[in-house]
This record gives sequence, C-alpha cells and structure tokens, in this order.
Amino acid sequence: MNHFDLAEIKSRPHPRLRRGMFLLPSLFTAGNIAAGYFSITQTIDAISGDAQMHLDWAAIAILFAIPFDALDGRIARMTNTTSDFGRELDSLADIITFGMAPSLLAFVWGFHFLPDSMNAQLHMHLMQAGIFICFLFLLGGASRLARFNISHDPQPRNPGRPDRKYFVGMPIPAAAGLLAASVHFCYGIPNVYWHIAIVWLILVGLTAYLMVSTWRFWSAKEINLSRSHPFRLILLLALFTYIVVRFSNVTMFLAALAYMFSGIWARTVYGWRRRRRRPAGDRLSGVTQEPESLGPRLPE
Repeated sequence: MNHFDLAEIKSRPHPRLRRGMFLLPSLFTAGNIAAGYFSITQTIDAISGDAQMHLDWAAIAILFAIPFDALDGRIARMTNTTSDFGRELDSLADIITFGMAPSLLAFVWGFHFLPDSMNAQLHMHLMQAGIFICFLFLLGGASRLARFNISHDPQPRNPGRPDRKYFVGMPIPAAAGLLAASVHFCYGIPNVYWHIAIVWLILVGLTAYLMVSTWRFWSAKEINLSRSHPFRLILLLALFTYIVVRFSNVTMFLAALAYMFSGIWARTVYGWRRRRRRPAGDRLSGVTQEPESLGPRLPE
C-alpha cells in the first residue's frame, strides 16, 4: 500500500461519523414534530385552562418550528445526506406541525370563545363556517405537500426571473406561520367578536387557497450559507434574529403578512403586464394568448 492509498483511506469519513451525519437532519425534523405536538396540547389545554397563555404558547411553538423545517433540508443537502426516508419524514412532520396544529389553533382562537350571549343563529353559523374553513386549511396544506413531493422542477403560472427559484403556491410553513403570528400578535387573547371572526374566516380561507394555487412565492434558496466568508450575511442574520425575538409579536406578524401579499402582488402585476402585451385586436375580441416568453404553465 503506497502513500496515496493511505491518504485516500484517511480522507474517507468514518462509518460512525457518516451515520451520525445522516441522523442530524432527522433530529431537526424530530424537533419540528415535537413543536407541533406541543402546540396541539397547548391548544387543547386552552379550552379548559388559561386560554391566553396556552394559545400564545401554541402559536409560539408553530413559529419556533419554522427554522427547524428550514434547516433540516439545508443540512441534508450541505452534508450530502438526503434520502427518501428523510423526505417522507419531513412531509409527515409538516402535516402535523403546519397543518393539524395551526388548523386546530385557528378554530379554537377564532371561534371557540365566541360568547353565547350573541345571536344564537349567527353563533351557530360562525362555528360551522369556522370548522369547515379550518378543515380546508388542513386539506390545502396536505394537497400542497403532495404536489410538492411529486413535482419535478415545477413552474408557476406567473414565472419570475429565470436566475431565481420560486415556490409554486404558498409553502405550508409560511401559511401556518401567518396564522400563528396573528394569534401571537394578539398575545393569545382569544377572539370574542363576531366581526373579527368573519375577518379570520377570510384570512384562513385565503391562505388555504394560496397553498393550492400555482402562483410564485420567494423561496430564499439564493441565500448561500456555505460560502467561505459569509460574514455580512451572518451579521445581518444575527441582527434580524435579535429584532424578531425582541419584538416578536409585531415583526413576525408583519413579516408573515408581507410574504403573503408578495405572492398576491406578483400575480397581480403579472396579469396586468400580460393584458398589456396582448394585441389590441385580441383585447377587443376577448381572445387570450399566452406569450411564449412568459414561460410554461402548470395544468389547472
């Protein structure tokens, strides 16, 4: 055995270290599941206990799970430890933490504590509508995850810049984060007003639709943490983390709203520009043509 063979053997990762690297992304996924389970238990405890405290903790747990979900995939790609098991486990974790937990939280916070003294018929209709819309959120999240798992290089209906990558439809962690941030913004104080319940119905239903839509949303995949000297990026992330933690009620709510409206704005601008590019004769006759330069479309 020559010197080069010994150097090659030493450069290979130890089998135990290699197995530990495969385990690392799954640990983050397990943390994701733990946060979702904790959120569900806190929401259930809110029904018979201190509603404000338990609902706020339930919302915080969902928000806390978002970094876990973002890191497990990145770590798996950085360490070259991606696997079919990891992908399936991540999807199951997401449906628990970002599907079941926020849908239950949305119903309990928005509708369960409506006072019995209000109009009985209105109370019944709001409760029934709340159950249905919160179920649609869960169904939309599950559909979004299923479409993501079977899609290969999906393209949104409103393509963006070719040098950037986008999500097709609002990601389920962002949708769950919007509902959790809304509850956290109110410090977990349960809703007792019928007009706020109607606004809540619209918001939950809108997020459910955005998840199953084919609109583009920013993916943040161009952020590269593996560069040799990402000092500026680390400094900005540290400053952002401090602001988010220090003023979590306001910053998380505004960030979640901004992300949701960024997708709506991108789709609105795309539709407006497409109508302007159509020839005058087509606009008058009502014929719609899709310019070839706008990119492929997903089937509806």
